[in-house]
Amino acid sequence: MMNPDTLLALSAVEQRALIGLGELSPVELLDASIARIEALNPGVNAICATDFARARAAARAAEAAGARGEPLPLLHGLPLGVKDLLDTAGLLTTCGNTAMRGYVPREDHALVARLRAAGAIVVCKTNTPDLGAGANTRNAVWGATGNPFDPACSAGGSSGGSAVALATGMVSLATGSDTGGSLRIPAAWSGVVGMRPSPGLVADPARTLGWSPLPVLGPMGRCVADTALMLSAMVGLDRRDPLSVEVSPSAFWPLPECDPSTLRVGFCEDFGGLPLDPAIRRVLRARVAALAPQVARVEPVELDLADADLAFDVARAEAFAAAFDGVEPDQLGPNLRANLELAGGCTLADRARAQRAQTRIARSFAAALERLDLIVAPVLPVSPPPWTQLYVERVDGRRLDTYYRWLACCYGVTLAAHPALALPAGRDEAGMPFALQLVGRRHGDATLLAQAAALERMLAADPATARPRPDLAPLARPRPELKALVTHPPVPEGLPGSPVFAPPV
Repeated sequence: MMNPDTLLALSAVEQRALIGLGELSPVELLDASIARIEALNPGVNAICATDFARARAAARAAEAAGARGEPLPLLHGLPLGVKDLLDTAGLLTTCGNTAMRGYVPREDHALVARLRAAGAIVVCKTNTPDLGAGANTRNAVWGATGNPFDPACSAGGSSGGSAVALATGMVSLATGSDTGGSLRIPAAWSGVVGMRPSPGLVADPARTLGWSPLPVLGPMGRCVADTALMLSAMVGLDRRDPLSVEVSPSAFWPLPECDPSTLRVGFCEDFGGLPLDPAIRRVLRARVAALAPQVARVEPVELDLADADLAFDVARAEAFAAAFDGVEPDQLGPNLRANLELAGGCTLADRARAQRAQTRIARSFAAALERLDLIVAPVLPVSPPPWTQLYVERVDGRRLDTYYRWLACCYGVTLAAHPALALPAGRDEAGMPFALQLVGRRHGDATLLAQAAALERMLAADPATARPRPDLAPLARPRPELKALVTHPPVPEGLPGSPVFAPPV
């Protein structure tokens, strides 16, 4: 039997390989995962509802299937965390909203069902902001999720619980979703990989606005290979999603090879003048300079993000208006109410201007990527602030006008509908995780993953730029302050039923 700490330090790819060889039992892996959750979650509050009994039954069944010599699916025996926006049959799904604190779905979301069919074992739900709105994972049902490198700091959002659960080894893989950066932001601040796929690659038949390319579901892993492995199990046509495309899982796993010396890289430092903290700008330049001698060329690239704020404001407001039409405002948090108030003031002319701007942005990215293989850009303009700060109000002295304007480096890419991922690249000047945002060609997701894996190997060669790992020992101390936001009455067990409303992502 392997030492649990050694076992949980392995990548999901390595864990799955050992399971396939019969050298690791899914029961052993799950027991280590549960023990890690019980030991560390009080210190970071990444995990919401747990499903340990059913997970143990699934692990025993997975072990028996291996012993019988049956063909094993792609994610066989790997512990999975599911973001608390996706329905999980028989397991509490609150979306971080007090009106849903007792909701227990009868059926899995289509993606959860797909991942179970691929052999993943659902262990728990991971924390998210109220209905996924915002980039700070905190809500009145479960409290706040602390950053694994400093629990007093924000873990980002909205897939913050998933990112922290991965960084601390609580689960092998985790789901996330992304509209304005919700996969990339918490991955960047937790030292893991979060990928926003091309719209339609991962089907989501539960989306309220089926034709919108903004909200996507995507994978998170501790490294690029884990992320590619998970994505290969997530893809597949679902005709209930109008944007869903048919693609072979074999396009993503085994991960294609990429020769980094052939890469033509575009460097977009601030998307034409978005504010960046000077310390973040220095680290970003240093990382790009470290990569430059090892690729074919690095050149500055200018992207037309004119009216990106307008385009995202309108598209986001439209999504929230569709999802929460008729919902009483007192059931929603301040972020959600702000979106709905914005939606109430939008006109058809605003919508037309937003569509024109988004089209122009998409064409700008496509034109740049005709002569380049990928674009490197910042994920975030600041180091993680305290989690008690609901959102970032100023960047480099500039006051921002909404709770999400500081996320423009991410939502500008969202508007282009190109795949993007956060790649860990050492630490920033404050000692917190730093990441590069890599942007590839639309529907070139497999190629982007291969390119990211090549850059990941280059960064790993230097301890200063390699993926940072949190010190787990301090996280074993419970932090009741993370639960300070929780309202009463406490979360009930709940009964199967229908949700009060569905989140827009």
